[in-house]
Amino acid sequence: MKILFVGDIVGRGGRRALQQNLGKVQEERGIDFTIVNVENAAGGFGVSVPIAESILRMGTDVLTSGNHVWDQKEIFPYLDRQPRLLRPGNYPPGVPGHGVWVGESSSGIPVAVINLQGRVFMQAIDCPFRMIEQEIENLDPSIKIIVVDFHAEATAEKMAFAWYVDGQVSAVVGTHTHIPTADARVLPGGTAYVTDVGMTGSYDSVIGMRVEESVSRFLKGIGKRFQPETRDPRFSSVILEVDESTGRAHHVERCDIPQSL
Repeated sequence: MKILFVGDIVGRGGRRALQQNLGKVQEERGIDFTIVNVENAAGGFGVSVPIAESILRMGTDVLTSGNHVWDQKEIFPYLDRQPRLLRPGNYPPGVPGHGVWVGESSSGIPVAVINLQGRVFMQAIDCPFRMIEQEIENLDPSIKIIVVDFHAEATAEKMAFAWYVDGQVSAVVGTHTHIPTADARVLPGGTAYVTDVGMTGSYDSVIGMRVEESVSRFLKGIGKRFQPETRDPRFSSVILEVDESTGRAHHVERCDIPQSL
């Protein structure tokens, strides 16, 4: 099975890059299942209901997110009624939404997607290492393919998490920093890993935001609200190849597409 994971969509430029490239990649690479991280899709901060629905209609199976999923308040009730939009599952009990979705690929193979958030240099929430143990235990044993979106800041935490679950899940795909890393590999136990898939958005920017405002914030310590850049949008993703019978990954590669002409 081939699984496409598309990195953090940032603003209008990221949505445009996704729309221009998603269908082409799915067709040319024979993709069976698609995951898209949308936590910055609405103006660079959160995701709105119309945007989430439009990305699902593009041919996306499930949407993941991260700490910015709460930025658009209209999304709170939507998280409860749309199970295909995930928020990190290790937020405390009582918050809207779900951290796990179980569905099927285009060929009818069960797939579980788990969304978790790291804690190093981020908000202190429940332990993702303990949470993944619970989530795997709660899954039906017949579900062999499990993909984890690990939304975290620290590379060491992402790597430690991947080694911790090696052989128990099909893939750990890092998100959040918006900087694509060149370390895609399959760990010895059969878990595919990449520290950060990168963003689908403007690369003529500072992690998707306008350069001038970002530099000013560092120089002066104060600044205006960040605005997403739209120039030079790029499509950042990874493609996972997973054995349907065992859930073990046997290949992972980056699939990055520069600005469409």
